[in-house]
Amino acid sequence: MKLPLSIIVLILLIDQSIKIYIKTHYYLGEEYPVAGNWFILHFTENNGMAFGMEFAGRFGKLALSVFRIGAVAGIAWYLYTLVKKKAPTGLLVSIALILAGAMGNILDSSFYGLLFTDSNYEIAHFLPKGGGYAGFLHGRVVDMFYFPLIEGHFPSWFPIWGTEEFIFFRPVFNFSDSSISVGVFLILLFQRNFFSKASN
Repeated sequence: MKLPLSIIVLILLIDQSIKIYIKTHYYLGEEYPVAGNWFILHFTENNGMAFGMEFAGRFGKLALSVFRIGAVAGIAWYLYTLVKKKAPTGLLVSIALILAGAMGNILDSSFYGLLFTDSNYEIAHFLPKGGGYAGFLHGRVVDMFYFPLIEGHFPSWFPIWGTEEFIFFRPVFNFSDSSISVGVFLILLFQRNFFSKASN
């Protein structure tokens, strides 16, 4: 269990360090080009799922937060059973990456509203005297990685989006999202090897 726990702790430390730095040094919408126009730190926040997807409304936000907590509990239990079964190391690493990423975004949703002021038009303050910008489970997830690798316009003959602008890769995401994506990718790539050994 040491390896999965070490991965989870490391991912959470990196994720939260980046998010807290961005939250306390950037105002909402501020950006900094790291590598020209193809890798940009762009501070944005979202109320919902990975890569900026959202459920609308206050109830949607609460429902999503509760669902996330339940999902994390389920993933944690699954990881525990895999450790007990001595599942392949690669599978344990993959599940640990997914669990850590989900936990990282839950921390934002659960506590950032209590710990920080709003980031609109100013740098957020940590532990403000008057309280944060939202209640428990109603915080916003901090995103910052933006890779607009290709920009252009769809040709006029292209169905539906003809002449409209496109950007690849448009979503702004965070380290937790990356951790989840890598974990899922590893499972898809090595699923036959992982699960044939795990079932033995």
